[in-house]
Formats: sequence, C-alpha cells, structure tokens
Amino acid sequence: MNSPTTYLTAALYKFVSLPDYQALQAPLLKACQEHRIKGTLLLAEEGINGTIAGLADDVRDLLSFLRQGLIFKNRLADLEHKESYANEHPFYRMKVKLKKEIVTLGVPGVSPTKKVGTYVAAADWNALISDPEVLLIDTRNSYEVDIGTFKGAIDPKTTTFREFPQYIAEHFDKTKHKKVAMFCTGGIRCEKASSYMMDQGFEEVFHLQGGILKYLETVPESDSLWQGECFVFDQRVAVKHNLAVGEFDQCYACRHPLSPAEMQSPDYSPGISCPYCIASLSAEKRARLSERQKQVALAKQRGEIHIGETQLAEKRKK
Repeated sequence: MNSPTTYLTAALYKFVSLPDYQALQAPLLKACQEHRIKGTLLLAEEGINGTIAGLADDVRDLLSFLRQGLIFKNRLADLEHKESYANEHPFYRMKVKLKKEIVTLGVPGVSPTKKVGTYVAAADWNALISDPEVLLIDTRNSYEVDIGTFKGAIDPKTTTFREFPQYIAEHFDKTKHKKVAMFCTGGIRCEKASSYMMDQGFEEVFHLQGGILKYLETVPESDSLWQGECFVFDQRVAVKHNLAVGEFDQCYACRHPLSPAEMQSPDYSPGISCPYCIASLSAEKRARLSERQKQVALAKQRGEIHIGETQLAEKRKK
C-alpha cells in the first residue's frame, strides 16, 4: 500500500474536437492549482494531452473534474489515463499550454477524430506483432528507443515526431506493406501516426491502445515481448514492468537517458556531460553547466529547489 505522501502520476490524452480550447485554459489551470496538482497539460482544437501529479485524492478529483466538469461539456467523459506512483513529486510547477496540435506531426488535416487505425488492446498485442507479415514500427524518438523497445521493432531514427512522415515516404510502400503495427509511450503518437498512414493509403493499420505504459502495467513480465525500460517525460526518467521506476537517469546537457553502466563512465559528470555529448561540449558550455550544477548543489543543501532543476524538468518534457 502506498503511504499518504506518495505521489500519484496520471498520464492522459484524448483526441476530441475542442473548438473553444483557448477559453478552457484559465479555468483548467485554476482547477489544477486548487487541487495542488503539478505537471503540464496541452490544449488544442484536436484535444488534450499531458501528465499531472499530486496526492492521490487530489489527482482523482481533478480527473473527475475533467470528465464531469461543466467546462468540458461531457466531451472528456470517457477520458482514459495511466497511473504510477513515486516517492518524490515528479514536477515542480503546473502549466496549461495552448498548442496547434497536442502532438506535433506537422501535417495539416491529419486527425484521429476523422480517421484512425485499429486499436489493439495490450492483451492482444503479442499475438499481432508475432505475425511475420506485420511491419512493427516504433514511432518514438531514437533516444527513447535506445533504452527499450519491442522485440523486432523498427527504429525510424527520428529526433522529432515531425520527421516520421518523411521516414515513411522514404522507406515503405503501401502496395508492399499491407499490415502495419505501431506503438509509442502512451498511445498518442501512434494513434496520430495511424491516421497519417491511412491517409497515405496503407490498408491495415494497427496501434497499441494505451501505449507501452498500458502494456507494462497490464501484461505479466513473464509473457512480455518488451525489452529494456520505457522512457517517460518526467523526473522518473524511465519505468519498468508494473510501471516501477527504472534504473536510468538523464543527462542535463543533451537529455539522453543514461544506464547505470553509462553513469560510471569517466565522460559522465552529473549535470554537465555524458558519453553521448562530451565530444561536442564546448569549454564555454562546460563552464556554464559546471556553475549551474554548483548552484543546484548549494540550493539542495539549503533545502531549496534551484531554477536549474526546473529547467531540466522542462527539457525532459520536450
């Protein structure tokens, strides 16, 4: 059982028409603040996306507000979310941001509210991706794929989701690749990717409902086809089966996840450099990061949170 001071993290999203999304920003931020919630929520005409955390009762009250509150007019009544717990608060402040897209693909007109692939429940995912005729694509960025993915999945080697359409155009043919299955962290990127793939004429397009997080939460580790850990965009850095906090940390300078072995490297200096970025780190930037890390350490000694830590939290969510 979780202690009263354990923080509940809820990852959520929903593609739904919100033409009044700009007017929703202020009342939603007020509700989050009243419930002592921290994290980030994105609002766009195509829906809502984000991760929030707080004490369990406060988070569940806020989720009820989203599903039943008058400001959303029952448009989020069936909003799903994924839960995990941490002993420390994974966020430092609360933001509600207005965006053109809740997940940025950069292709006008693509929307799961108009067209979307077949949702596949976590319990049925193994059977699908074990089919040799299925093309399995990881829609996440390369630094996420580096620490874990499904067995046999293709890594598009993208640095942003905007690069996904070009990768598909250059590598796959709708006349040859009849069955395509895609996955991502929480389900949002692969859901939008499925809409794009269908617009491009791919016939059978599937995506993992609830994403990797739902799979790790519900599929027994003994039956799992997942290999490694799953990167998450908060202070936990990565999670394992049952959504337990993983062993990875993250480099402040380049944001790349770091394994315990990589943190033993002579190229790793907390808050300053790691094996992935040390070669490109200028003397000027190294000096700046060294000073920032020094101030972070001094702030911790005083029991305070340094602005550098909030900046790192923001970087993790990008």
